[in-house]
Amino acid sequence: MRAYLLIMLISAVVSFIGTFATLKISHRYKLYPQIRARDVHTRPTPRLGGIAMFVGFAVALIFAGSLGWFRSVFSDPIHILAILAAAALITVIGFLDDLYDLDWSLKLAGQFVVAGILAWQGVQIVSLPIGGLTIGSFGISFIVTVFLTVLVMNAVNFIDGLDGLVAGVVLIGTLVFFTYSYLLAQQTSPSNYFNLASLISAIVIGMCLGFLPFNWHRAKIFMGDSGAMLLGLLMATSALTVTGQIDPQQVNRGELVPAFIPLILPLAILVLPLLDFGLAVFRRLRAGKSPFAADRQHIHHRLQDFGHSHLGSVLVFYIWTAVISLSCLLVFFLEAWAVALFFIVGIAGALLYTVWPVLKRRVNVESN
Repeated sequence: MRAYLLIMLISAVVSFIGTFATLKISHRYKLYPQIRARDVHTRPTPRLGGIAMFVGFAVALIFAGSLGWFRSVFSDPIHILAILAAAALITVIGFLDDLYDLDWSLKLAGQFVVAGILAWQGVQIVSLPIGGLTIGSFGISFIVTVFLTVLVMNAVNFIDGLDGLVAGVVLIGTLVFFTYSYLLAQQTSPSNYFNLASLISAIVIGMCLGFLPFNWHRAKIFMGDSGAMLLGLLMATSALTVTGQIDPQQVNRGELVPAFIPLILPLAILVLPLLDFGLAVFRRLRAGKSPFAADRQHIHHRLQDFGHSHLGSVLVFYIWTAVISLSCLLVFFLEAWAVALFFIVGIAGALLYTVWPVLKRRVNVESN
């Protein structure tokens, strides 16, 4: 664990320093866009924080490679190089989009290329714990991997509309996923706890911790598409690498749910972003627009219209993310009834907080 904490610290410090430097450079050379109608901020703010986050990722990954602790993780450098190359490419695509507003089709094509790089180099879903099923076809595994990676990248990117929203949601979800992958490594390889999924998760946690102080309301800098798509890519990548740790032949019926967590947890963590993504695509297609055309009807915008403050809207996402992701993790520790009880109570509390502005207004009206 000390090794992972060290990597988190390095990632956080580098991301913090890099974000500070990016902020100063952006203001010096006026590298920020004009205020748009859908924006909730009122002053021009740099959107290049993703560059600093990538630097934090790259430095932490390279440093980990120099440590003997992670020798087994770096024994297959092709995977590491593919992940680093994919992360660099998605950051460049996001950087260009943040500066020049790329056409949505060009950005989407770039996302497929990035996901294809990972899948082509073997970072894929390799097994499903269904009666010992392995995905024997490289083509099917490739397609499913690319689709899920692009889906997660866009889901994360779509909720990047409020200060601290994406960094906080990813931080909470990745903390839970790191715990899961670390515990899984203890079970599957008691003599060596070090694995690629936990390493990537530790770096992502550090990236978010280093960036969040500058992005908390009122944000001094945004991560932009470069940061949001990078975080989505790394979340998908860490989930994909976990599937290689599970031998589907060894999974019995009682272990099905824990074995499915590598695939369920990233989607559970992103349930609100995925819902927002699906609703946005449906809404825009029904209106005859591009599915990636920007608007001000995302869930985080509607929460503010609902009566939540800026911070309150962000906390709604934090609470739902924590409840859902922790419910998945507790499968490891508790009986099914206890997990169900936690989930029901947690969802009830999250729902109450979500609708609280309406209840408060109703109480005020009745009292008057």
